[in-house]
Amino acid sequence: MGNDLNLKQKTGLKNKKCIMIKIFIALGVLISATLLMKKKEMSYKQSVLKTLYPVIMWSSKTSGKKQIQVNKDKAAPIVSLYTLSTKDIAGNDFHFSSLKGKKILIVNTASDCGFTGQYEALEKLSQKFADKLVIVGFPSNDFKEQETAGDEKIAAFCKKNYGVTFPLMAKSIVIKKNHQNEVYKWLSDMTINGWCHQEPAWNFCKYLIDENGILTHYFPMTIDPLSPEVIAAIEN
Repeated sequence: MGNDLNLKQKTGLKNKKCIMIKIFIALGVLISATLLMKKKEMSYKQSVLKTLYPVIMWSSKTSGKKQIQVNKDKAAPIVSLYTLSTKDIAGNDFHFSSLKGKKILIVNTASDCGFTGQYEALEKLSQKFADKLVIVGFPSNDFKEQETAGDEKIAAFCKKNYGVTFPLMAKSIVIKKNHQNEVYKWLSDMTINGWCHQEPAWNFCKYLIDENGILTHYFPMTIDPLSPEVIAAIEN
């Protein structure tokens, strides 16, 4: 019986190794094809990351759900989001008071990240809920220098490669350190927003604000913008 168990274990390990080898070969072929078909508007790195994006999201789907934060007590902010303003990516003033009566999804973005493919999903989400939701993107270079370009190049990259039409703000700092922008101070300080103390854990974290200016949800980067969790929160 012991020999049978050992044989089964060896066979199982052999099968796992074969599967892993096949996965690596498939990824190698996929990356090679991506490099050969690189888009003019993208670097090789950006092309590879766009190709690998579905794999990245699939592998992190389970862990992401555990990191969602919800304002269960419906705590109201101490300072209204509608008092804040910032500069958009073209250098114009952007006032959050102009978004009263609509839900707002605020996302920190980057062009050279494994999650950059979420731009496409964010645009689809923006179109799907155009009558009730405004997505606002905040490019930042806070995580492993994955957004080194200037505002003009960022805007062109998003438009050409992902068809982004939702508002993008000027590149800024979104994490808790010197010169963190005022909007992200509001999002990540419970003494201001009423309950949430979570700064972005990485690029493409999402904060949802309801029609009354109350922060209701925090979604980590591993939650797809078109996931059932995000859709339900918007429709609620």
